[in-house]
Amino acid sequence: MVFDSHAHLDDSRFDKDRDQIIKSAKENGVEYILNPGADLNTSIKAVNLAEKYDMIYAAVGVHPHDVKDMDENTLTIIKSLTNKEKVVAIGEIGLDFHYDHSPREDQRKWFRRQIELAKEVKLPIIVHDREAHQEVFDILQEYNAGELGCVMHCYSGNVELAKEYIKRGIYISLAGPITFKNAKKTYEVAREIPLEWLLIETDSPYLAPVPHRGKRNEPTYVRHVAGTIAEAKGISFEKVAQQTNENTRKLFNIK
Repeated sequence: MVFDSHAHLDDSRFDKDRDQIIKSAKENGVEYILNPGADLNTSIKAVNLAEKYDMIYAAVGVHPHDVKDMDENTLTIIKSLTNKEKVVAIGEIGLDFHYDHSPREDQRKWFRRQIELAKEVKLPIIVHDREAHQEVFDILQEYNAGELGCVMHCYSGNVELAKEYIKRGIYISLAGPITFKNAKKTYEVAREIPLEWLLIETDSPYLAPVPHRGKRNEPTYVRHVAGTIAEAKGISFEKVAQQTNENTRKLFNIK
């Protein structure tokens, strides 16, 4: 049984068949799904999904793309959502210097404020890092994020940086791109980083793995990520599924 540690099932692309997609995931060996928020609206939707479906847990937070619209009131509402029973993390939060949809100073400010909130409410964080590797690393080190509980979602850095993260108690999550032909760097991460520090995810509806590349992604396809890690390490699919499931439940304190 696998755990898809990151899927946006609240996305409008699932509006017509969400129930069926979740049912299909369960039938295909997905035990749990974690649905993170990207802004206030999707955080509320994530909580609602977690309350409706036993197999779904929620994270709440504001993605770097959307922090340009964030204020202290938003943060207060995010904090109130953490009182919900199935909210297990703050996320997804971080820095995105690829698209720069929000000014970088806003991104830095609200990344820090949301880490501070996570520390206050004692929840782990789910971190988005796009072309901001050094700054994200430095901020996480400053806040001792490994002690708080932290995962680098859809990891895109190199193996050297991944090793520095796990030294500091931070998990690495691998997604669909590991199955792409040109993903030598990510494949090396899968091969070299101990299984005890890896999570798997789809980031649905984005980044569908081979053989579904270019289509809408869904949690069932997380099996392709697990399978590629198993191939990279020369171990069984079952071992990857079991250990990444345990790692995810440990990080998010899911019994």
